[in-house]
Amino acid sequence: MRDQLHEQLAQLRLRGIKAALEAELDRAEREGSPPAEVLWRLLAAEQAHRREQSLAYRLTQAKLPWRWTLDSFPFERQPGVDRGQIRALAGLDFLRRNENILLIGPPGTGKTGIAIALLREACLNGHPGRFYNAQLLLDELYASLADRSTPKLLAQLARFQPLLIDELGYLSLKPEQSNAFFRLMD
Repeated sequence: MRDQLHEQLAQLRLRGIKAALEAELDRAEREGSPPAEVLWRLLAAEQAHRREQSLAYRLTQAKLPWRWTLDSFPFERQPGVDRGQIRALAGLDFLRRNENILLIGPPGTGKTGIAIALLREACLNGHPGRFYNAQLLLDELYASLADRSTPKLLAQLARFQPLLIDELGYLSLKPEQSNAFFRLMD
């Protein structure tokens, strides 16, 4: 019977239950657990598995260039950065209000690190986000003009909340790129 259960779970793609099945059935036999309790534990295992898979997918889709977190950010080496303000941003209220954040400062002050840490925090809290180098994003937008896929690309990019665009200050823009970028921002 266990082999048949494993086959059905594989067909139904219930990987969390499949992984927990043997241990839960053995536990049920040992403890004499009621069927409803066993089912509840198996469903909880499936739910946990799906949450983990979803998080792994969001982190992969975010294309984070580094593993920065707010805990690893060197606040002590950046006295100009207000730790409390950054911690408040980590509450992600700006996402719920559909507001943008713009980090401005000289090179080496931690703007990218803070932004990546906030993007990671958003992913951990269920938001699909994405990191982009500004020039690469504008190049993608420009290429989409040639094959007329700009509306599709803009719709795809608009689904990312947040969309982190790094290195805006170092751009050389063509008028078409500017137009596509402003359409994205709109």
